[in-house]
Amino acid sequence: MAEGKSATAVAASVPPRLPTHLQDLTDRARGYVEAASSVNTRKAYASDWKHFSAWCRRQNLAALPPDPEVVGLYITACASGTAERGGKPNTVSTIERRLAAIGWNCAQRGTKLDRKDRAIATVMAGIRNRHAAPPRQKEALLPEDLIAMLETLDRGTLRGLRDRAMLLVGFAGGLRRSEITGLDLGRDQSEDGRGWIEIFDKGVLVTLRGKTGWREVEIGRGSSDATCPVTALETWIRFAKIARGPLFRRVTGQGKDVGPDRLNDQEVARLVKKAALAAGVRGDLSEAERAQKFAGHSLRAGLASSAEVDERHVQKQLGHASAEMTRRYQRRRDRFRVNLTKAAGL
Repeated sequence: MAEGKSATAVAASVPPRLPTHLQDLTDRARGYVEAASSVNTRKAYASDWKHFSAWCRRQNLAALPPDPEVVGLYITACASGTAERGGKPNTVSTIERRLAAIGWNCAQRGTKLDRKDRAIATVMAGIRNRHAAPPRQKEALLPEDLIAMLETLDRGTLRGLRDRAMLLVGFAGGLRRSEITGLDLGRDQSEDGRGWIEIFDKGVLVTLRGKTGWREVEIGRGSSDATCPVTALETWIRFAKIARGPLFRRVTGQGKDVGPDRLNDQEVARLVKKAALAAGVRGDLSEAERAQKFAGHSLRAGLASSAEVDERHVQKQLGHASAEMTRRYQRRRDRFRVNLTKAAGL
């Protein structure tokens, strides 16, 4: 025991133990805290906090309580590439995420980080001015690209049927990769589900818990069975013999069995990349460049760029709060549609 510190003082510093009958509520509260953010967000924040803490230890600085000057030095190190041995300068978006992670982790530990403090805000403004670059958006997959990708999948295997359904549902629904893999066959069938489907004569109604709350997405039937997302979904459900629970699952046993486990959302990105490469999409680029062009968001961008309907319908389908966000996804659709040069008389 430290000199001059009585047993009474030590006992007073230990938080009182909750009664046994409140333990269940404590566990539930912990579950609600975790549900306040997505699994991927919590993983990223945990990784960023580990990165910040390790940098502090190397500099003989304390990570807690949060000192704005220390945080300002840390983001400076991130921007200059000296935050870790042999490291490279972080992008502005990465630094902003690391800053958000520090604030979040401090809040979970009962302390507050003042991001408006000049030691942080002024440095961050300078980093944005000097290092900010246009966002690197993923390439939109247009209908002809998607059809070519579907042709690379084996219709005679369970994996091929699953992948076909994921690509078509993801494209037609304008879904995020986590929304695709988070689907259940029905309502309240799993604890980790993010939504469920209902199949009707005219299409599929998808109910989703997304970034902006609950929303419904209507996926209509296609003009032919070969490209119809509803037909692909029904085929996958029938041959996979799924009765309840996760909709898109791992295929095991050399592709002959369907396991109970839900697919990780990273599998959607891998599928899009693999199928785009196999189909020769953007064959004018090298394989490495093409691999960087496509990911899960290529499906959402593809729908936004190719659906020739009122922009409001696209905005609703994608679950965007503003039309401006929807326009960011319309990679090719509106380019040069309005020619102000000619309109001005030149």
